[in-house]
Amino acid sequence: MRFIDSHGHLYREYYEGDLDAVVKRAIEAQVTKILLPCVSSLSLKDIFDAVEQYPQHLFPMIGLHPTDIPDDYETELALLEKQLARPNVIAVGEIGMDLYHDTSKLEQQKVVFEKQLRWAVERELPVSLHIRSAYGEAMEILRKFEGTRLTGILHCFSGGIQEAEWAIRHNFLIGVGGVVTFKNNKLQEIVKRVGLEHIALETDSPFLSPTPYRGTRNESAYIPIIAQKVADVCECSIEHVAEVTTANVERVFDLKAEG
Repeated sequence: MRFIDSHGHLYREYYEGDLDAVVKRAIEAQVTKILLPCVSSLSLKDIFDAVEQYPQHLFPMIGLHPTDIPDDYETELALLEKQLARPNVIAVGEIGMDLYHDTSKLEQQKVVFEKQLRWAVERELPVSLHIRSAYGEAMEILRKFEGTRLTGILHCFSGGIQEAEWAIRHNFLIGVGGVVTFKNNKLQEIVKRVGLEHIALETDSPFLSPTPYRGTRNESAYIPIIAQKVADVCECSIEHVAEVTTANVERVFDLKAEG
């Protein structure tokens, strides 16, 4: 049995002092691959240092997070776009739209999101999408790319069944993390409706720890806790959850399956 954490910020920016122990715990928990999202150019050194240290386990993505957009975003985008030439970059992410706390940069978010989606289409790379309190605005932009080969994950999925069905129709996976273990959450019903073949497991470490670790720092070693809840919801074994969700991520992100 092996798992993939499709979204974890497992680098020294968040794990200064114990990154090695955190990665080791993940591997011991059979989480053998972890996809590392980028939020801005400030993340680059830590991400690539971590990937260099654990090239068989950590895989980098490149993107500008919607809440990290600077005033001079064109310069920032140019810097990040150059990083896409690195041979080990597997995706564009995390990118998207977020209007939860602040709507003042709505227009900038739209421009930055669309530009990064074009990067993905041009390079035939999948995307890791961050959408929070902005599904209407984000879907308006995503619809421009219908008919292309755009694919990826709706990370930390917080939409409804309509958004989930859109994702399925357009070959996107639904990112399921610690929230699925919380009481009274709608994600469990989404998981039951869409089925394992459309799901990716994630932690969003160090954020959104699953129950019983809610409120503490998250880490990739907690993926089996999330997988067990998904197994309970889908009424299947955790081994089946591991097999299907791992194959999903390997397919979408073109990761070589382990023997």
